[in-house]
Amino acid sequence: MKNEDSLLDNGFSLDEPHAASELVANDTEEPSTFSEEEEGSDDHAEAELPPAVLETFDDAIKIYLRDIQRTPLLTAEQEKEVARQIEKGDMAARNKMIESNLRLVVKIAKRYINRGLPFLDLIEEGNLGLIKAVERFNLAKECRFSTYATWWIRQAIDRALVNQSRTIRLPVHVSDDINRMAKVTRRLSQTLQREPHAHEIAEEMNVKLAYVRRLMTLLRRTCSMETPIGDGSDYFLIDTIEDTSMVAPSDLLENIDRYEQISEHFKELSESEQKILALRFGLDDKEPQTLDTIGRSFGVTRERIRQIEAKSLEKLYACVKPT
Repeated sequence: MKNEDSLLDNGFSLDEPHAASELVANDTEEPSTFSEEEEGSDDHAEAELPPAVLETFDDAIKIYLRDIQRTPLLTAEQEKEVARQIEKGDMAARNKMIESNLRLVVKIAKRYINRGLPFLDLIEEGNLGLIKAVERFNLAKECRFSTYATWWIRQAIDRALVNQSRTIRLPVHVSDDINRMAKVTRRLSQTLQREPHAHEIAEEMNVKLAYVRRLMTLLRRTCSMETPIGDGSDYFLIDTIEDTSMVAPSDLLENIDRYEQISEHFKELSESEQKILALRFGLDDKEPQTLDTIGRSFGVTRERIRQIEAKSLEKLYACVKPT
């Protein structure tokens, strides 16, 4: 144990390039073969989202999703021809390959929803991976482009989740190692039928135990804002935090001189906006409801309700804001 711990005292830093080189393979190097899951990714024509899920997104995302559906998918033969043109430096062919596979990015990005990044950010990161795949693909790969691109798209999104969901940006090689450790952990869990110990993960990765412990430390996250307050509670931690950037309805309504003005503008809100504010703040002399409860009654996510609430309050505040 002392020898393992002493590694930390001897300058075994996460920022040192040699730390990543101790891995058997680095995830930034594309695999020589692809998993069955990746090989089965060719049928990506139906990347549409269910209407109920689509409703939770902003208009910009909806427009984007509709636009990419208009671009036809390439057949296997068309794909080969476009790839040949790309190898000759044809930029139009490059753009065609990218645009015809944007739906693949959406399909993959859907799997990462609620993992720490907004859906649009996931798509943007996946698109960067798609572009890299187009730049690296050649017919010698002997596989469909979508099969090849899937690996690069996932790689880009995985790295973005590690880097952008943290206050401190991690070095690229550390992000890769964390992703690799996660994969090894999942594989060992299936094999051992239990959570693997740190030394087992280190042995499988062929790295020092101290390094695995450092990676595990980086993986520890602070308490989630979505943590329920008590078992089975309908209230979340974020519901207890005051939003000081927004004027509370109670503060607005306390000003008698503006009450009638607010009431008048309240009627200008849409029916759903009025109902959400009424439920959220108990404006009908009822108990205020949580975002989660309101979301379930409307059939949308709590985040969508939060967006509608914020937008509605901004409208009201703009009407009564002193000039």
